[in-house]
Amino acid sequence: MKFFNSLRATLLITTVSLGLLSTAHANDALKMDLTANQVVKNAEGKTSYLPVRNAPAGTVIQYKATYSNTINKDIQDLAVVLPIPANMAFTGDAIPSSAQASIDGKNYADMPLMRKVDGKMVKIPFSEYRTLRWNIKLLPAQKSAAVALNTTVN
Repeated sequence: MKFFNSLRATLLITTVSLGLLSTAHANDALKMDLTANQVVKNAEGKTSYLPVRNAPAGTVIQYKATYSNTINKDIQDLAVVLPIPANMAFTGDAIPSSAQASIDGKNYADMPLMRKVDGKMVKIPFSEYRTLRWNIKLLPAQKSAAVALNTTVN
């Protein structure tokens, strides 16, 4: 499960801003649960998500992070980031769709990302996206919020 382990390792070093909470308190305030599931569509177009450990090239994998506020105080202005593993390509599907993207992990903008080529603005291919960020304005006490992105195994 190389693609899942590399994402988990990257997430451990990814910072999460917690607005008004102190750093020491923030570590106890937010719990994150990460899952990786294969995205499968049946003949009728219905989508299901199956646990996955190994996947061949071309398989669509959804990474879903659920953030739980474990304290009795609301968390405001929470920014959460999910990196896209090196051996995966973003498909363009993000939940919620309000995610911002980055090709360098530093500069974020609304999707689709654009750049100037020969004097014209063109869309940057999803395969160049490296991280997505969601801004959660309010995570109420003892509640959870989930974000997800779909990738394809290279």
